[in-house]
Amino acid sequence: MNAFFKRQLADYVEYHRDPLNCAMHVFGIIALFFAAILPLSLVPIQALGVHTTLAPIMVLPVLVYWLALDAAIGAAILGAAVALLSAAAFVVSHASTTVLWSVTAVLIVAGIGFQVIGHRVFERRQPALVDNPSHLLLGPMFVMAKLFIALGFRRDLAAIIQPAPPQAQRGPSSFTEEHQVEPLPRS
Repeated sequence: MNAFFKRQLADYVEYHRDPLNCAMHVFGIIALFFAAILPLSLVPIQALGVHTTLAPIMVLPVLVYWLALDAAIGAAILGAAVALLSAAAFVVSHASTTVLWSVTAVLIVAGIGFQVIGHRVFERRQPALVDNPSHLLLGPMFVMAKLFIALGFRRDLAAIIQPAPPQAQRGPSSFTEEHQVEPLPRS
C-alpha cells in the first residue's frame, strides 16, 4: 500500500466512523459518479481510430490516480467504473436527452443528500472534503476498502479503517487515575 494513501486514508477515516454514515456514502458516491459520467456519455469522441465518448476520457486520469494509490483497490474501482460507464452508455442509447438530464439532476441531489445526511445526522460533523478537498477523490477508495475488509481481504487496510477497541477510544479511566494504589513495601 502506498504510504501517501495510508496517511490520506487514516485522515479520511476520522470523518467516517459511524457505520450509517459509511452506508450513506456507498449510495452517495455511486450516485454522484453516475451523475458525473451520464452527461459526458452524450459527447461522442473519436480518438486514435476508436469511437468512444467523453466519459471514459474524463474518468481515465482519476482511475490512474486510484491505481497508483493502491493497485488492488484501484483495479476493483476500475471494474466498477467499467460497469457504470456501460450502464451510462445504455441509458444514453435508450433515453431522451430530457430524461437523461432529469436523471442526472435527481442523482446529484440524491448523492449530495446522502453525503450531507450521513455527516450531519449520523457523524455529527462536517464532511471531510470541507477541510481537505482532496478527500473528494478518496471516497471511492474508502468505500472499496470497506468492501475488501468486509469480504475478509486486506488486513492492512482493516488496521487503518476499523475503529479502535472501546477502551482505547475512551482513554484511561478517571477512577483509576484518582484511586491508584501504591504498592506495598517489600519486607
